[in-house]
Parts: sequence; C-alpha cells; structure tokens
Amino acid sequence: MDVLEEYTGHVEPNGPAARRTLEALTITKVSVGPMDNNAYLLVCRRTGDALLIDAANDPARLADLLGHDPERPRLKTVVTTHQHPDHWQALGAVAGANGSNTAAHPLDAEPLPVPPDFLVEHGDTLEVGDSTLEVIHLRGHTPGSIAILYRDPAGHPHLFTGDSLFPGGPGRTTNPQDFTSLMDDLESRVFGELPDDTWVYPGHGDDTTLGTERSKLGEWRERGW
Repeated sequence: MDVLEEYTGHVEPNGPAARRTLEALTITKVSVGPMDNNAYLLVCRRTGDALLIDAANDPARLADLLGHDPERPRLKTVVTTHQHPDHWQALGAVAGANGSNTAAHPLDAEPLPVPPDFLVEHGDTLEVGDSTLEVIHLRGHTPGSIAILYRDPAGHPHLFTGDSLFPGGPGRTTNPQDFTSLMDDLESRVFGELPDDTWVYPGHGDDTTLGTERSKLGEWRERGW
C-alpha cells in the first residue's frame, strides 16, 4: 500500500494511506469499505507495537496497511469505537490473523462479531507500546460509543471520535434525548477538557480540530442535530 508522509487528514477510498509521525507514535489513516470508513493504525516508534482503531472493512487492505515483512508492526489491540456494523466488518479477520486483543465499551459489546477481550469504560486507559491512550465515553450516537485520546507529550492532543464528532457537528442520533446526551458529553468531556489545537480524527471523512468546531456548539444545540 502506498503511504503519503505529508499528512493533511484527507484520504480517498481505494487511495493511499496517510501517515503522521509524532515523537513517540505514528498515526496512519486509511479509508476502507463502501461507506468510506476511516481506520487508524497507531504504532509505537520504539517498540513496534501497534493499535488499530476500527477494523471497519476490507481485511486485505488493513493487512497491507500493517505490511507483510518480518519487521512489520505487531498489532496488539483492535479498538472498536461503537457497535454499528460498518465499523467492525473486518474485526474478526484482522484480530484473528494477528492474534490481537479486542476492546470496546460494554454497552456496545454484544453486537460485535467477537467478544471483546477488554471492556473499557470512561476514564480507562489502553497502551500502545510506550504510550498511553485514554477512553472517553460519549453517550448518544450509540449507548457505548467511545473516543480515544492520545495526549502527545511533545505536541497537541489527538482525539479519535468514531461517529460521535465530525467536522460540522455531532454524530447522528435517533431522538432528542440521545442528541442532548451526546452534546452534553461533547461539551463537558471533550470541548470542556481539551484545547483548541486538539486534532480530531473522525470515523468518516476529513479531520478537523476542536478550535475549528468550538464556535459552532450553540448552533448545533439550536438546530438539534
């Protein structure tokens, strides 16, 4: 698979992946499947251990992302951000092929094709090599939707939001109560805690930053979606 080293946050279906290189981690984004799902591979630069966020589709493409030579990253963990099927079509194949542990929130675990090895709640942590990731529970898009936060000691935070936050608004909800719940969690657990330079990696489409979206929170509340 071709990998672009100039990271912009945009990838195309069937196109090259894009890699961002941080001091301790690399973050590689790729689009998979007919719904243009984003999958994110985080690799510890010292140990070569890796964590995948959303084995959404196309296990062969995700295998190419990992590589096939003996020095390829060791995929230790696959995290599923929420229970919707477009985010886990390749979960069983990818975890099985690599002997990876799987992780998800308990409220979204039942529909998954393999039972999670780790059930993660708000405030829990996951490891990828030498780095620690934080779990943020965002209730609304689904009961157990989670975001994954990496606080780069040498830079700004990086937040993987699944389908809970996109450029231009929160993820889809099915009733006013779920919308209010998601907005409350986004405002208190994301925008209320993290700085404007936090980079947001959504489950579909292009990236954004919290600073870009922050001024629109009132508009989102008013429109109700």
